[in-house]
Amino acid sequence: MKLPRSTEITDFHDRVLASPDWSTGPGAQASEVWSHIERNHRCNCQLWAEEDQARRRDVPDAAIAGNKRSIDAFNQQRNDAIEKIDESLLALLPAPGPGGDTRLNSETAGAMIDRLSILALKIFHMRIQTERRDAGQEHLETSRARLNRLTEQRADLAGCFDALLADCLAGRAHFKVYRQFKMYNDPAFNPYLYGAKR
Repeated sequence: MKLPRSTEITDFHDRVLASPDWSTGPGAQASEVWSHIERNHRCNCQLWAEEDQARRRDVPDAAIAGNKRSIDAFNQQRNDAIEKIDESLLALLPAPGPGGDTRLNSETAGAMIDRLSILALKIFHMRIQTERRDAGQEHLETSRARLNRLTEQRADLAGCFDALLADCLAGRAHFKVYRQFKMYNDPAFNPYLYGAKR
């Protein structure tokens, strides 16, 4: 199996965002690494929707509490997917040499893919802002400037992702799977959860 390129990842992110109900449908990616990339993007889409809803002021507090619980659940799944992306990519890359002379990259490839997913969402939603007919000219101009900046940021990050994988293949760099250990979601580690059981 070949390693994914940034253009394939960003094309995938953009393509599925064009389908309104994509994030709530079944997964379609067959390969292991792509199924985790899809899962990560799906979680980010669902997180985006929940974060927007959590800012409402015209609903009961119970609805916002429900949004917050959904945010925690999707964020946990998102981080789990990042770890799985890293595991899958590392399985396709050569192991670092025994001499330990390869550069350790502090950000993992999976974390970069997650950031590409979030940038795809920002670009998608900022583009909508540039096309609003109910907004003033100042808002439209601000939105266009931000869209250009986001597009540049995604291109920069995509280049860094490709460079990292190229360096890993050439034996110049490596990365590790970093476990997130989200303590707030774990009843054994969150004092407000395990304390309530006493």
